[in-house]
Amino acid sequence: MSTSLRVSPSVHGYRFDTALRKKAVPNIFENLDQETLEKLFKNSGDRKAEERAKIILATDQDLEEKARSLMALKQRTREKLFQFLKFGKHSIKIH
Repeated sequence: MSTSLRVSPSVHGYRFDTALRKKAVPNIFENLDQETLEKLFKNSGDRKAEERAKIILATDQDLEEKARSLMALKQRTREKLFQFLKFGKHSIKIH
């Protein structure tokens, strides 16, 4: 039987001070411009960085619309990948 261990800074003699934590913000991208956001996405390997940045920074959409737009972008990317894999499987013939 396994034993549970307490995970706490006090175990190692440290005091946990919540006052030193950063405050949460509702939108982590609010102080970024489009160029910076695109660079962030490109550096993470996103091939649709420009489109994703535009969706996030769009001021005419509420949060639900942005979420739907981002999910649709993800779905389109997934569908393209499946099309590529399906096409690749049929186009490669080994003799």
